[in-house]
This record gives sequence, structure tokens and C-alpha cells, in this order.
Amino acid sequence: MEKHRDDYFVELRVLCASVVSIYLISDYRMKLDKLSFGVGDRFGREGKAQLRAIQEINRLGFPVVPVWNKSNREHELVGTNQKAVKQEADEAVKANNWNGNYYVDADHITLNNVDKFVDYSNFFTIDVAHFIGQPVETKLKADFLKRTANLSIPGFSEAVSNFDLHRFADMYLTAIHEVKLLHDYILSNKTVGFIAEISMDEVPLAQSPLDLYFILKELKYLNVVPQTIAPKFTGMFPKGVDYEGNTELFAEEFEQDIRILQAAKEQMEFQQDIKLSVHSGSDKFSIYPVIRNLVKKYEAGIHIKTAGTTWLEEVIGLARGGGEGLRIAKEIYHQGSIRFDELAAPYLSVLHIDTEKLPPSKEVLTWSSAHFANTLIHDQTCRDYNPHFRQLIHISYKVAAEMGKEFMDALDYYRDPIEEQVYTNLIDRHLRRLF
Repeated sequence: MEKHRDDYFVELRVLCASVVSIYLISDYRMKLDKLSFGVGDRFGREGKAQLRAIQEINRLGFPVVPVWNKSNREHELVGTNQKAVKQEADEAVKANNWNGNYYVDADHITLNNVDKFVDYSNFFTIDVAHFIGQPVETKLKADFLKRTANLSIPGFSEAVSNFDLHRFADMYLTAIHEVKLLHDYILSNKTVGFIAEISMDEVPLAQSPLDLYFILKELKYLNVVPQTIAPKFTGMFPKGVDYEGNTELFAEEFEQDIRILQAAKEQMEFQQDIKLSVHSGSDKFSIYPVIRNLVKKYEAGIHIKTAGTTWLEEVIGLARGGGEGLRIAKEIYHQGSIRFDELAAPYLSVLHIDTEKLPPSKEVLTWSSAHFANTLIHDQTCRDYNPHFRQLIHISYKVAAEMGKEFMDALDYYRDPIEEQVYTNLIDRHLRRLF
């Protein structure tokens, strides 16, 4: 008879507990650098250009390290695997003579797909968003409430006195214990160190600073020590375009998050800093000054995760190349328009596309290289720029993947303009603004 999932988890808890007791005090944890930047690459061609941008920001005095990230969802849509991501990273490091640290991120993994990533990753983004709000075991909740009933946090006394621990337990305890299961499963299957990041960003409601504190406190109790945590912030982080929300409110929240993570480190005696991770971090130009100034103020670390912005620069490079490249770019938009519902489905929580503001495909077919590129380039001072157009192209990478050899050959043929787009986008629009 097939085992029930809960029975499997009980057995896994026993196994993982024994593993942790043996290895917890060893060096299974790598130490993530203070400043790190995620460079996703849908089609595995832009590693060298991405790393060149990282090298330039280092030359300017900011020791940022690259993290090549790719999710199971992206692998399945494109038809790639994590081995190829590691190979791309290794080849870029060798070709560019990079002597610093670098990482390969198993992005948004779960127990259902982690086995595909274990051998080729040293950074694991543990995604438990789907477990937030799920029913919590009565015994787990009672134990948590008993341990945290009279807790105080210097500097946050008033907030703690008004904090609803029952609500927190109902909302987050099941997700926290899912982190434990997945973390310890990775630990039992890795023979070398790794970075653990906790992801709770793809949910409707933002976590408060105190939510982050108690999440970390419970993880510490369970012998799980992440090095970064990716919360859901207030406002919207739509794919490939700017932040939508109150930047002043975001600044207040971000500062409180930094302070609470620093308090957690001190009170819980973590051996290393725990830093914030900003997911869907590309193109959020309006909040980059906030992030930069607060990271500097508190001498904090930061991880910014990007992915689709590099794919968009590939399309811009094709369009600017003209000829066959422009034709392919237009076809991607045309097919994306036809298949909008299908392509948008996995990203609904992080999209803001007004279909009434999308230009008709017949009109786009008449555009010049410059018009297409200017509509897609994230330059809010350009009257042609269209964030709805940009988001539609962002989610249409599956169309390019289905083109197969035709698209990949175009990436090679237009290599020079594409690499220049990728490099310039990362160094000028992202890294210089952030650091």
C-alpha cells in the first residue's frame, strides 16, 4: 500500500533529526557574502555578460558576488536542467577570470522537486509559500505558545505587546515546519556546504517585522539557520517593471525588517548575519535608493534576485539587430498575445497587465527596430515605453523556447548586441543604482 504523505513526513522527521544531531555543529553552512546579486538566465547564454557587470561593480568598490538562479518552473518551461546552470556559471567564471565566490541557486524548490537540484546547487531557496495559512497541529501550536508567551524584544516592546501569537501560529507554523523538512532533507543529501534561503514572498499578505522575528526564532528552535529570508513586502513587485506601492511605507517597513533581523541575530546568538532577500528585484528602480541607503545606514547585507530582466534584454538585442532578429521578437509578442491566459497563469500574483494597453499585433508587425526596442526598454522617460508590453514579453519566454533552434541560433548570430544589452542593463540600471 502506498504511504500517506503524513506518514512519509513522520519518518523523514526521525531521519532528519538524527542527521542534524550529527552535522549541525559542523561546517555544512557556507558563509554567504554580504552583498549578493541573483542573475537568472532563461536560456543559459548570458553568464559571461552578467559576470562582466558583477566584475565592474567590484572594480567600483562594491564586493558583490553572483548567484545564478533558476527555478523548477523555468526549467520545465524551457526544457533545461540545473546541471546546465552550474555549467554556465563555471564556464563564465573561467572565461572571465573571476576569482571571487559564486553560487548556483536552486530557486523556489520544494520537496517534490529538490532531488533535481541537489548535486548541482550550493544555494537553496526553500519555498514554503503554499503552506502559509494551512492548519497547524494542535500540539505544535501549544508548544510554540508556551515557549513564546512572555518574550520581549528590546526596541520593539510596544509592538510585541500587541502581537497576536495565536494568529502567527495559525498562519506560519505549518510553513516553518515544512522548511525544517526540506532543509534537513537537503542536509542529509549534501556532502558539502550550502546556503539556505527561506522564501515566503509569493503570497497575498506581507509579513510584518515581528512575523520575521518569530519565524527565525522558531527556525532556530528547530536547528535551521537560514542566511537570507525573502518576505512578502508591502506593495506589488510585478515582473520586469517598477515597484507599485507607497515607497515611504516600503522604506519604513524595510528599515524595521533590517532592525528586527539584527535583533534576532543578537538575541538568538546566530553565528552569522541573516540578510533580507528581495525577490522579483529587477527593475524596481523607485525603491533602489531606499534599499541602498538603508543597507548603508545599518551596514547590513542584501540579496537581490533577478531573472527575467536578462531575457528581456535578449529580445531587445534581437530587435535592435533588425532583420531576422526583429522578426523573431515580433513573433514572440504575437504568440504571447494569443496565448496570454496560458502564459500569465503561473505569474498572476506578480503581474499587472492591462490588456487594453497592449498594442495590436498587426500594429507591432509594422514597427521599426527602434520602435520595438524603445517600447520594451525600461526607460520611463521614453514616451514609447510600455510596461504592459514589457510584462507580456517577460512571460512569453515559453514561446521562444518552443522556437527551439531558430531562437537559439538567433541568440548566437546577434551575440554582440545582446551581450551589450545584458551588460548595460545590469551595470547601469541595476548595480550602480543599488550599490
